[in-house]
Amino acid sequence: MIFWVNLSLLQNKLYMSSTTKELKPLRFSHLIGKDFSSTLNKRVRAYFKENNISKYANTAMVVKTIVLTLVYLVPLILMLSGVVTNFWLILFMFVIMGFGMAGVGLSIMHDANHGAYSKKENVNKWVGRIINLVGGYALNWKIQHNVLHHTYTNVHDYDEDISTIGIMRFSPDEKWKPIHKYQYLYAWFFYGLMTVMWMTTKDFQQLKRYKDKDLLKNFNQSYKNNMLKMIVSKLFYYTLIIALPIAILPIAWYWVVVFVFMMHYIAGFILGIVFQPAHIVPETEFVKATEDLTVENNFAIHQMQTTSNFAPKSKIFAWYVGGLNYQVEHHLFPNICHVHYKKLSKIVKETAEEFNVPYNSHKTFLQAVYYHGKMLKQLGKA
Repeated sequence: MIFWVNLSLLQNKLYMSSTTKELKPLRFSHLIGKDFSSTLNKRVRAYFKENNISKYANTAMVVKTIVLTLVYLVPLILMLSGVVTNFWLILFMFVIMGFGMAGVGLSIMHDANHGAYSKKENVNKWVGRIINLVGGYALNWKIQHNVLHHTYTNVHDYDEDISTIGIMRFSPDEKWKPIHKYQYLYAWFFYGLMTVMWMTTKDFQQLKRYKDKDLLKNFNQSYKNNMLKMIVSKLFYYTLIIALPIAILPIAWYWVVVFVFMMHYIAGFILGIVFQPAHIVPETEFVKATEDLTVENNFAIHQMQTTSNFAPKSKIFAWYVGGLNYQVEHHLFPNICHVHYKKLSKIVKETAEEFNVPYNSHKTFLQAVYYHGKMLKQLGKA
């Protein structure tokens, strides 16, 4: 049973070329941190074997899947079926959908697109495609998140999660601009636009970019076929979320547009403030590859240095965010379902202390957000 990310597989999907701007694969050290990696991997294997449990989703995870999917879909069904017609209740339905959308993204499609939901590939594929129902596109997510972010966490020019459009500076290696002095104030607003960008322009831009970098070819995916699939997926989403409510609901069309934007803004803001404090805080490290395309640590040590947990004792919060408050465990074992992370965290922390490896964690979510804000301010300085 292999728990570590298959680095050779992921790195082979990143090809060398300076003229086409294709990413050059980086090499992690196989020597530094080797004992820590092997010991931790052995202990995690033993945990599952001794307790005779699967690393995939359990009954609680299936129940959560049903609950959060219903939180997202039931309000829409109530509106489109004519059960909810009051203006303020319609507003409330879209608010609930925003929280449901974030929950679906954090807790359901995230595990499935990592292959952690089920040992059956088709189950992961179809559950993972629920991202299309919230305005995204599954293939793009897998490339950006699974390959670029998880393989090269906090690595300048590789991790797209810290690569920005210019108004944000998430890495000390990013070019500084005067406007960055104020990013600790305005960043929170832009976090809310995350899923708005998904449903409009970002997916199309990403697909073109991944084509240019040969990432689609090496995933055995056709650009034209995926562009067609994406257009169909987006049209279905726009019809379901915008066109049908405009046609059916007894409110002006512009209110539907406003409410859909609000729904996406709520979801995007939640996603932003959950993901960003996991990597952009003072104690995490930012890495720049050497000239010979190497990273000085092995993969596991790299993840420990660039990732941070938060609110490990909050059961309700952990349930809603899909265990992503245990980001350290998630980055070490992305193909293990998040329902196991709390138990694994004890093993990871003890092993890290034994080998003198950093184990970053904030006691509360608010503390993590506070330090994220401090880091934004620090990165905003010239």
